[in-house]
Amino acid sequence: MRMDSLARDYLRRAEARLISARYALEKGYYPEVVRYSQECVELSLKACLRLVGVEYPKVHDVGDILRAESERFPGWFREEVDRLAEISRDLAEKRAPSMYGVEVAGKSPEELFNKDDAVKALEDAELVHKLARSLLEQARSNRLIHL
Repeated sequence: MRMDSLARDYLRRAEARLISARYALEKGYYPEVVRYSQECVELSLKACLRLVGVEYPKVHDVGDILRAESERFPGWFREEVDRLAEISRDLAEKRAPSMYGVEVAGKSPEELFNKDDAVKALEDAELVHKLARSLLEQARSNRLIHL
């Protein structure tokens, strides 16, 4: 399978997570917003890495590899790498608690995440997805990849 095909697929699936996150926010399902936002960020950043030919580790947070491989990206994207990596780290840390809570503390996901958490997670996911889409569009228009 070509890397550009994988990148496009990941971005489509990331967009589906955004749709789910927006719906969950509308319904007040705040932990789900956080979870779907994390999945969107993960898929979006993995699409970016695939697009430039980087084999990333099979982990939820790819911020470190994004930083390590930042020279492969155009300048405008490199300027955002630290921010993208921070978003990735933050949401990856919230991935399990948004699904299971913190059992040892006796906290459910509903007790851990509120509307402000959900709104921030969704805004971060939308930013990451937007930048990833822009990278794909630039790659298409510059004929860096053949779609």
